[in-house]
Amino acid sequence: MVDRKRINDALDKHLEWSSTSTSRALGGKDKDSLAARSIFSGAKPPPDNKDSRSASLADVNRSNEESETDSGESDLSGSDGDETSWISWFCNLRGNEFFCEVDEDYMQDDFNLCGLTNQVPYFDYALDLILDIESSHGDMFTEEQNELVESAAEMLYGLIHVRYILTSKGLAAMAEKYKNADFGRCPRVYCCGQPCLPVGQSDVPRQSTVKIYCPKCEDMYSPRSRFQSNIDGAYFGTTFPHLFLMTYEQFKPQKASQSFVPRVFGFKIHKP
Repeated sequence: MVDRKRINDALDKHLEWSSTSTSRALGGKDKDSLAARSIFSGAKPPPDNKDSRSASLADVNRSNEESETDSGESDLSGSDGDETSWISWFCNLRGNEFFCEVDEDYMQDDFNLCGLTNQVPYFDYALDLILDIESSHGDMFTEEQNELVESAAEMLYGLIHVRYILTSKGLAAMAEKYKNADFGRCPRVYCCGQPCLPVGQSDVPRQSTVKIYCPKCEDMYSPRSRFQSNIDGAYFGTTFPHLFLMTYEQFKPQKASQSFVPRVFGFKIHKP
C-alpha cells in the first residue's frame, strides 16, 4: 500500500520549490518501478524414496504432487496474465472503498480534464500512469520523482473522480455502492442504520477530509475507518450527495421523526 503521509509530504515539498521548468526537464517515466504487483510462486520438492518396496507408491505420490504443482502454477500464471488496471488496483486499496471506477473514455476526453493541468504537478506523467500508457521515454526517474508522480496520479484521479460522479454514469456507479451500503451507515440511533453518502466540506483540495452524509437526519459524520478518514473530501465535493438524492428520489428516506429527550428520574429537563 502507498505510504500516503510520506508521499504527500514529498509532494508538498515539491509544490513549494518546484517551477514549471522542472517538470519539462524530466525526460521519461519508469512505469515498471511504479507497478509493484508481481506474484511469486514456488514448487514443492518431490518426496524421497524410502526403499524399493515403496518405490511404486512414491512414484504415484510424486506424480500427484507434480500435477498439483502444475495446476497451481497454471493458476498463478493465469492470474499474472490478467493484469489489473491502475484504476481497479487503486479503487481496491484499503480505505478507497468510497471511490468508483472512472470510465477511461471519460478521462481521455480533454474537455473533462479542463483546468486540472495547473492543479496537478507531473500532469502528463500522472495521467499516463492512470491510463496504463507505456512510456515512450527511456530516461529513468529517481525514487523521489517516482513517488511524486504516483502521488500526483492519486490526486489527479480524485479530481477527475469528483467530476465523474456528477455525470449519469458516475451517479449510476455510486448508486450501486449506495445499495450495498459501501459508504457506511449513520451512527445515529434513531436513523436505524440508514446508508450514507460521501461528502466533502470543501471543493478545494487539502482543506478537509471526506465525511459521510446521512439523508435521514441530514447531518454529517466522520467515517468509521481511519483509512477512509485520510481521503481528501474534495475528491467527492459538496454537491454529490444532494444531486444524487435529487436524481434517485427513490433512495431519499423520510426524515427522522424521533429525537433523543434528556430525562432526570424520568422527567424531562426543563429548558430555560
